[in-house]
Amino acid sequence: MNKELARDLINSGVHFGHRASRWNPKMAPYIFAKRGMVHIVDVKQTIKGLLISKKLLAQVVASGKDVVFVGTKRQAQKAVKRVALESGMHYANNRWLGGTLTNFRTIRSRVKRMEELEAMEADGSIAAESKKRASTLKRELTKIKVNLDGVRKMNRIPGAMVVVDTKNEKNALAEAKKLGVFTIGIIDTDSDPDAVNVAIPGNDDSVKAIEIIMTELGEAIAEGKTLARIQATASDSPIKGRSKRRAMGSAKDSTEDETPLDADDSAGDQGEKSVSESTVQADNKEKEPAAAPAESENAAQAAKTEETASVQTEQTEAAPQNQAAPAETETEPEKKEQA
Repeated sequence: MNKELARDLINSGVHFGHRASRWNPKMAPYIFAKRGMVHIVDVKQTIKGLLISKKLLAQVVASGKDVVFVGTKRQAQKAVKRVALESGMHYANNRWLGGTLTNFRTIRSRVKRMEELEAMEADGSIAAESKKRASTLKRELTKIKVNLDGVRKMNRIPGAMVVVDTKNEKNALAEAKKLGVFTIGIIDTDSDPDAVNVAIPGNDDSVKAIEIIMTELGEAIAEGKTLARIQATASDSPIKGRSKRRAMGSAKDSTEDETPLDADDSAGDQGEKSVSESTVQADNKEKEPAAAPAESENAAQAAKTEETASVQTEQTEAAPQNQAAPAETETEPEKKEQA
């Protein structure tokens, strides 16, 4: 692709610079040689600057910012307008009004005036006026439209500016530098490369070369828009595309993955509990036969003690009776003697 691009650029005459007497010493790194008192631009540097510009423009557009094309010289007017309209960006191809960026509020008021005049022309209000008033309004509309038609949709400060011929567009570059707007410029051998952030060295008077470079930059802007759409869809898809069923299914899968470990742990705990319970029951069973003879012996001893106690009570009760009986026997002879 770079070889084809280099071939097209060379065929368009992008490598022809100005006369050596008009050169800017700062352009020495971008000059390949000097032929017939004319400097030849290094096409490698041209392709390098073009590729860097494309990458940066794609990043700027992907971040949501706009680009404004500025080319008021006759060789660049058509190419700048065509690429700006195709890419949906802003342009200024007739005249850069001072304060277009720094005095943005006033420019917006003039754009509103242009829209009012267009509405009047559409509904026939201008035609209903007198000839002098109608011609004045039409002349005002034409003047505003020529200068501000390309920036009518620019509601905020752009993120980048593309300039053809930095010497011719020094006012636009000064405003962009003041506001911190990123600048890209096609510079010839008589221009200052420090006036822009990224320089594309080349013949800024060749219509065909300007068209090729502008077309490449327009493709970069289109690529940046597609990247912005992809990023927007990627940020929205996880929220909108995920359903509750999928979420529940993923939750179930995660629980199923976790349950075997928990089941093994619980099974191990239950096994340990059952083993302990079985050992306790076995010990109780072993203790029960040993406890039964002990209880029988205790019962026998209790019975014996009760029998001995009953015998002792009977003996104690019989002893007084035996003692009382001899006394009674002894008293009977006495009674007989007395009688």
